[in-house]
Amino acid sequence: MNNPGTPTFDQLRIFLAIVETGSFAAAGRKLGRAVSVISYGIANLETQLGLILFEREGTRKPQLTVAGRAVLAEARAVSQGIDGLRAKVKGLLDGLEAEVDFAVDVMLPAERLGRVLRTFATEFPTVQLRLHVEALGAITAMVLDRKAAIGLSGPLAAGVEGVECVAAGSVAMVPVAAPDHPLGRMARIAPGAGRDYTQLVLSDRSRFTEGHDYAVMSPKTWRLADLGAKHALLREGIGWGNMPLPMIEGDLVAGTLVRLAMPDHPGGIYRFAGVWRRDAPPGPAASWLIDQFVALGQQDREEAGLTDI
Repeated sequence: MNNPGTPTFDQLRIFLAIVETGSFAAAGRKLGRAVSVISYGIANLETQLGLILFEREGTRKPQLTVAGRAVLAEARAVSQGIDGLRAKVKGLLDGLEAEVDFAVDVMLPAERLGRVLRTFATEFPTVQLRLHVEALGAITAMVLDRKAAIGLSGPLAAGVEGVECVAAGSVAMVPVAAPDHPLGRMARIAPGAGRDYTQLVLSDRSRFTEGHDYAVMSPKTWRLADLGAKHALLREGIGWGNMPLPMIEGDLVAGTLVRLAMPDHPGGIYRFAGVWRRDAPPGPAASWLIDQFVALGQQDREEAGLTDI
């Protein structure tokens, strides 16, 4: 019976760095080590485990062997567990934050944001808050880049490596236009009619939305980075587009916008998530913020007939 040795955490870090960067030299640069140290660490790890983890011959870049691929998932789990342990202890040692950088999706209803932050000011009078209102993937990007400790993101945060997510409610996104827009004047909108008119589309510059469109139907688009500007242009009749229902309910009542009954584009459910880096869990004040939005999100009632965006 073969009994493998116990690898050190440093050996596992070297192994993961090679996988993530694609070469021994790049792993050395990432970890601040010489290439010889990286090679020595992997050789020792392979000796400890009794396995060959990388194919080194006949290829410019080290390729994982079958055994290496099997070990990879376990190595990542160990690394994440250690990162989580260290981050948790750091939070306990640091205590209450002096300030919290909080990135919020622009789709979040303003009334909900105001209600939570008003209570936050009372609960944590010594904690300064830096609020960033962003769109789409920019929230997750800020959290990953450590520009925000926590975020309240849309659905783009799901599945991003290194980010923890917790469901925090949703909002209905519905297509609207001005009453004098051609679509707004139609008693019955035929399937595909939206493609004939300019669609106003919210966009951002984050790496998570590069090359991707979400809920875009028309080949004719105007792209805006500001939801308020999109709202104003919709009211001017410049185009049609999707808006969070709470933001335009007053317009629907006043008649400055009309909801479009588009059979092939009825809108959708935009889900929120509280997000933070896995290696930097939120402190007491930031955790309180996340918990409040999660609790309020559990009260959301989704509109019938709409699916997830």
